[in-house]
Amino acid sequence: MREEVIPVLRVEDASAAVAWYERLGFVKQWEHRFEPGFPAFVEVARHGVRLFLSEHEGDARPDTLVYLRARDVDAIAAEFGVRVEDAPWAREVELRDPDGNRLRVGTPRE
Repeated sequence: MREEVIPVLRVEDASAAVAWYERLGFVKQWEHRFEPGFPAFVEVARHGVRLFLSEHEGDARPDTLVYLRARDVDAIAAEFGVRVEDAPWAREVELRDPDGNRLRVGTPRE
């Protein structure tokens, strides 16, 4: 087993959150509900990076910041209509998902 960290982000509407994360290149892997109508817990993945999106109260706090290293920050910036910022360590954009969680996406400098 490969050890890893998987951030959990609080979302109000998992379906809307999945649609937003798909714009970032994530793909829904699975969804769990204890019973129909109960809150959803969803995994999305992109090139080996995984996130859990949870409708469960108390699983995570709004306004969380996740840093994603990506090869294609320019394509992501174009998709979301934002400008890439140049930092000494990477070219970056900062995005907010529909629930206010922050994602800083950067392509490292070579």
